[in-house]
Amino acid sequence: MTIDIFTFSKIWQDFQHTSTLEFIGVISGITSVLYSRKENILVFPTGLISTLIFIFLYTKCGLFADASVNMYYTIMSILGWIMWAKKKEGHTILHIKYNNFSEQIFSISFFIICWGMLYFILHNYTPSTVPIADSFTSAAAFTGMYLMNKKKVENWIWWIVTDIASIPLNAYKGLQFAAFQFLVFTILAVMGWISWHKKYKLQTHG
Repeated sequence: MTIDIFTFSKIWQDFQHTSTLEFIGVISGITSVLYSRKENILVFPTGLISTLIFIFLYTKCGLFADASVNMYYTIMSILGWIMWAKKKEGHTILHIKYNNFSEQIFSISFFIICWGMLYFILHNYTPSTVPIADSFTSAAAFTGMYLMNKKKVENWIWWIVTDIASIPLNAYKGLQFAAFQFLVFTILAVMGWISWHKKYKLQTHG
């Protein structure tokens, strides 16, 4: 298959054919990532707008695992909103941290198990034409969202993996503007990792 999404003429052409719903989903998604980079709790309400829209769009175009991951995002966004809002003596309880060794092993295991389960379901019980890629991006996103809620720096690594893999997948399914969104997300995720790493260093070393 040939995917030509990196020419300005192609991007502009696809942009002109982008539905209002997809456009709103993309803009709210980008806004959510910007808030996440700043460790701002508004990451969750803005993210909810995007996830609800993409549940509909992904189901419509047959990316069932990506639709399910947006359902997961929706649930985890509500839980994350609650977790980030918790305070003790006027200060937030959660702070930016790195995984310890056991948490790192758990995260990788969580990803592998999710990938395997999602692939099995997509391959055997849905008409998905891209079960390996769809389940891979979804499993990586599951892991990233889980770690983001816990304010783990590694969440950005998983988002980078998710975003890079999602660019050709969305383009192949005809969601060209969404593919461009994931290109933007990749850049923002790298910036997010740098920002959170700096904050962690300040917290631990002053």
